[in-house]
Amino acid sequence: MNPHRYPKLRQIFLAAVLLLMCQPAWAEKRVALVLGNSAYQNVAQLPNPVNDGAIIAAKLREAGFDVVDSRHDLPAAETRRALRDFADRSRDADIAVVYYAGHGMEVDGTNYLIPVDAKLERDTDVYDEAFSLDRVLLAIEPAKRLRLVILDACRDNPFAKSMKRTLASRAISQGLAKVEPTSPNMLIAYSAKAGSTAADGDGKNSPFTVALSKYLTTPGLDVRRAFGFVRDDVLKNTSNRQEPFVYGSLGGEDVPLVPAKPSASVPAPAPNPQAEVRRDYELALQVGNKDALSAFVAQYPDGFYANLAKIQLGKLAAEEARLAATEKARLAEQERARLAAEGTQKAQLKAAEADAKAAEQARIAAEKAKQVAQEKAAEAERKRIATETPATDKGPEIITAAGNPAADRATANPPAAEKPQAEKAEKAVNVAALSAGPPPAELAKPMQTADLTKSLQIELRRVGCLSGDADGEWSAASQRSMALFNRNAKTKFDVRLASVDALDAIKLKPARVCPLVCQHGFEADGDHCSKIVCGEGSFLNGDNECEKRRAKTPTARRNLDERPDRSERVARPEGLARPERLDLPVRPRPAPEVRVSRPQASGQIICDMGGCRPVRRGCRVDYQGGSPRDGSGGNVEVCN
Repeated sequence: MNPHRYPKLRQIFLAAVLLLMCQPAWAEKRVALVLGNSAYQNVAQLPNPVNDGAIIAAKLREAGFDVVDSRHDLPAAETRRALRDFADRSRDADIAVVYYAGHGMEVDGTNYLIPVDAKLERDTDVYDEAFSLDRVLLAIEPAKRLRLVILDACRDNPFAKSMKRTLASRAISQGLAKVEPTSPNMLIAYSAKAGSTAADGDGKNSPFTVALSKYLTTPGLDVRRAFGFVRDDVLKNTSNRQEPFVYGSLGGEDVPLVPAKPSASVPAPAPNPQAEVRRDYELALQVGNKDALSAFVAQYPDGFYANLAKIQLGKLAAEEARLAATEKARLAEQERARLAAEGTQKAQLKAAEADAKAAEQARIAAEKAKQVAQEKAAEAERKRIATETPATDKGPEIITAAGNPAADRATANPPAAEKPQAEKAEKAVNVAALSAGPPPAELAKPMQTADLTKSLQIELRRVGCLSGDADGEWSAASQRSMALFNRNAKTKFDVRLASVDALDAIKLKPARVCPLVCQHGFEADGDHCSKIVCGEGSFLNGDNECEKRRAKTPTARRNLDERPDRSERVARPEGLARPERLDLPVRPRPAPEVRVSRPQASGQIICDMGGCRPVRRGCRVDYQGGSPRDGSGGNVEVCN
């Protein structure tokens, strides 16, 4: 065959070869299996799983997936057949995704997905009527780059209430169990953390699926960051009652489900005449002290960047004034406490209290001035960044207080939920630096809920409002401590959850806010309780105060020498004679003696140098002054 006879055919062939060679690197095969079970035959039906599966399937089709197999209300046999067919489609795929919405349960640490025809009369029926999560993982095993399983199956398990236990030690827990994938490049996403249940939602779809459809197919967004945004949305919409969780790990490269759209070529910009001034300003801002900024203002006294440097100098001056006012307030409070402890005169103490109050007011004013200066400087930095063209100069990068880039300039259109976080990051701008290379791809992750709670508990302990340990759990004790801080600091933060605003407000308090409460027997001594030690002759009463013991009052006692002899006592009446013992001879009873009765006492007692004796009948006690012990008088017996 003469090749010159078919020039047109040859041109078409070369064009096809070039087209195949120029295909973009992200042209990967992506397959997905979507399962939604609502019409359960033996328990109450679920309203949302079929709707959830439909919206996820639609999103994956819009994202350009090669295969999207969507099924709903499958019995066990058809579910196993669907998994077998999907395993065949995954053999030559780069990305394989399985989404399941419906009932699931955990038995002895193994997770099971429940088809619509399951009865589960006994706990052992789960092995025959349900299918394990390992079976799903086996279906996506052939995928090369990403194996993703998404389970919206952490709802309350209705089978556990009627299921008979064949073995008492067999554990059946709520929610799903924690799982650690053994294969690389595999992620397993739960709608709620292991061991907890997820809400089905009041609307047409569950909160987890709503957030998932919003972020999962964002072009160019790494799948890990997408699930991070999903977590934030679900926590917000469920008032922190439901927290999605992802198990597994990926490599260092971004793995988006949908590749980023190619950016249009940008013409080369004109050189910036103020590039040198800007670099000098950013270097001064990176040093971050007063001398560097003052040197910049001296070198460039006028212009846009000179005004920015002056604003930064004002911020530093406000911080210095705040530190000075805080120290002055601390010293004034120490002086007032010292004078109060020493029992100083009221005039001096009142003057010290007035000084302490004035110093505290000055500290509060300095705090407010510092906040105003910080907001002004942050606003100026935002305007500066907005006026500069990022594409013209890859050198400067804005660094946040945490040390991470404030924005990823490689991302053209970040998702909607990322914009508020970017704005918060810009508010925290206080340093600028020149970066030698391109910025990392990931933004700084937001503070986790447990870390925020623990930090807030540590600050509450520092200001004396929390006595327990900082365990990261926002319990009733933590809520009471937050309410105690609100009452003493005159704030109105929500005690039901830990917030960043409350953490920032507590960090501004330099000393104890809540009063120190000590147990009985102890008293407040600075920031600790000291045991109360009473002096000799004193004791600690119920009011936690030392009280002197009362001296014992002397009591008068009868003088034994004045008692009548036994022989002079009145004889026992005949009717009260003691009974004789049978073993002793009977003695004749002596005749009763007739004795003259003595005058009886009047019931009063008088004491003199000779001792104490009863006052005779017909007499009385008269006080003559003085004391009977030294012979100068005292009480005397007067008889008529």
